[in-house]
Amino acid sequence: MNLNKARIGLAALLCVSFPAMAEIDLSGSWASINHEDALERGGGPNPVDWAGLPFNEAGRAKALSFSQSIISMPERICWFQTQWHIAAGPFSLRMWAVPDPITGKVQAWIVGAWETRAPMTIWMDGRPHPGKNAPHDQTGFTTGVWNGNELIATTTHIKTGYIRRNGAPSSDQATITTHFLRHGDLLTVALFMEDPVYLTEPYILTRSYNLSTNPVAIGGPPCIVGDEGVESGRVPHYLPGKNPFVDEMTKLYGIPEEASLGGAETMYPEFRDKIKDKFKLPAKCPKNCANAGAN
Repeated sequence: MNLNKARIGLAALLCVSFPAMAEIDLSGSWASINHEDALERGGGPNPVDWAGLPFNEAGRAKALSFSQSIISMPERICWFQTQWHIAAGPFSLRMWAVPDPITGKVQAWIVGAWETRAPMTIWMDGRPHPGKNAPHDQTGFTTGVWNGNELIATTTHIKTGYIRRNGAPSSDQATITTHFLRHGDLLTVALFMEDPVYLTEPYILTRSYNLSTNPVAIGGPPCIVGDEGVESGRVPHYLPGKNPFVDEMTKLYGIPEEASLGGAETMYPEFRDKIKDKFKLPAKCPKNCANAGAN
């Protein structure tokens, strides 16, 4: 996918009925609309469901080694996610502007933290990103610019993380570009993930939020490290060829393995024609169905 074409298309889709304007106010509490991708934002996707992710071989191998039990290790229970989880997680947003004490101009926008994600500071004063050898953390370093009524934030210097909660990885070389577009009481957040280590093309994720008169909490409840039964000295993982969930999407929904394992090809509608003869419609949807009683 050509990234510039994708961004132009997204901007055209979202802004077609709105005239261009200068900076707008994004401050306030924004309630997450969690019926969008409810499974992914709620209980989480199936263990090996990576359809639509533009994995390369390294990304797929990394994901297949992931065991959900790894987040039960004491040192990982309170581990922060990257800023990708502004949209990948289920939480609402709270945003506010920080003025320059001398000029009064907006020096930065802040997207408040949650229990599993550090706050995002979007610097608006033109400061450069650090050099490539500067420290990386889960917070990253973010700068922003206005494009009409759209705030575009670019985040670099993040540590490794996940772009989907079933182990789909992102590397410390990834760049996240986040587009904030407000249409009245509706906020659309569109994220582009570019990762030369694990992805062959940009991955795009969009989420919607409603302006709320009820303040969104910042930080959430404190994370408390506990003993969740992981054997001391052991890092939960699956060796190559040993992931027991590789064929789960086929067993549950008849989806061919080549689709569930992802790759750029699975992002496009033409891929349906390629696998249509391999798809076997199950007699009854077993779980996570829009209508639990539907066949």
